[in-house]
Amino acid sequence: MTSKDRQRELERARYERVQARLAQQQAAAKKRTKITAIAAAVAVVGIGVTVAVLTSGGKSDKTSPAASAPSTSAPTTAATGTATPDATPSTSASPEKIGYQKAETPSKDVGMPTYDAAAAAKPYTATIHFGSGDLTFDALTTKAPYTTYSFEYLVKKGYYDNTKCHRLTTQGIYVLQCGDPTGTGSGGPGYQFQDENLTGATYPAGTIAMANAGPGTNGSQFFIVYKDTQLPPNYTPWGKVTSGMDVVTKIADGGVDTGGGDGKPKLPADIKSVTIK
Repeated sequence: MTSKDRQRELERARYERVQARLAQQQAAAKKRTKITAIAAAVAVVGIGVTVAVLTSGGKSDKTSPAASAPSTSAPTTAATGTATPDATPSTSASPEKIGYQKAETPSKDVGMPTYDAAAAAKPYTATIHFGSGDLTFDALTTKAPYTTYSFEYLVKKGYYDNTKCHRLTTQGIYVLQCGDPTGTGSGGPGYQFQDENLTGATYPAGTIAMANAGPGTNGSQFFIVYKDTQLPPNYTPWGKVTSGMDVVTKIADGGVDTGGGDGKPKLPADIKSVTIK
């Protein structure tokens, strides 16, 4: 057995353990991360604040707190009524599959990465160059290698250049959601991949995590947590901010353009480019 085959077996075994735990959690509240229609129902009865999640691909992105196809809606948890990130995929989630799988039509076609375990394990630091300043974070390459490898691939393809962070939440959960070239919350890279690093996952300020539409639906969208946030361990944490958090908190302080607690940020949240070293 080659080292690459062994790596794949280890990744698959770890992933299956994570999915078993997720199945238990989702049995109690299986609607909390998949159905964006819940968000509309919750809005009618006035329960909680809807929140977008970063996701990957086509009609919706699946990569960080919950991302939903509408850039201003997302479901709440069945148990607590608090907002959660959610995404609406245009293809079925495939949590049993390991690696990058074709998904929706890409909003910006840059192809699909071919996973290289050795390259994926190498640590890196990324800097998001917002129009208002720089935010730098360390990628958790050993804990979420498929996620960090995908992000690096997309960065090198210029996928995130001149894009807008399309969603800000200021009630219930505290995240800035980015990663959709269309700026609507419905765009992605045309592929999806499995969750990682979920065991015991928490979301303190400075966490960078993926939005999703359920297990195995990560794509290009991600969210930046700017204030300690309580979320179920369903969103892959894959980065930790090391400097520049004030850039995001300033955007958050500006509030949502509609005056509510969930929607497009009022202040510019433009990503000019991303660099990696």
